[in-house]
Amino acid sequence: MNNQELQRLTEKWSLQCFNRPFTHRIFFNPHLRTTGGRYHLNDGHIDINPLMYTEFDIDNLKRVVLHELCHYHLHQTGRDYHHRSRAFRTLLAQVGGSRYAPVTSKARPPKRHLFYQCQGCGVVIARQRHFNTYRYVCRRCGHHFKLVKDVS
Repeated sequence: MNNQELQRLTEKWSLQCFNRPFTHRIFFNPHLRTTGGRYHLNDGHIDINPLMYTEFDIDNLKRVVLHELCHYHLHQTGRDYHHRSRAFRTLLAQVGGSRYAPVTSKARPPKRHLFYQCQGCGVVIARQRHFNTYRYVCRRCGHHFKLVKDVS
């Protein structure tokens, strides 16, 4: 699917679901990684993550586009377009858009967790990065730490 086909589908879905025309541009943006799409307030265009179509199907793409069209039409009519607003949530439920985009293969990997235990008082601390256990000591008792678990 290319940008012209996406534009035609979006205009069709906008008329079917919202009874309002979509008069701005929509296109695939390969730089999006963790989001399904993005509506730009300043000029009204919409970016869509191409993985929403290539890794999933046309139904998933439609749900993501409908989500962004909810932002678009609410903003264009001067209503509250934020995720937390009641108007957005009810409109999204009416048209059948997705509340969240599915996780893609390009999404960030989960953060690692390192657990260190004090050799003196036994307190366990969680970190995301290693630290020098010979240099840093426990602020409670002054003893050194030991790495007990690495959850990656």
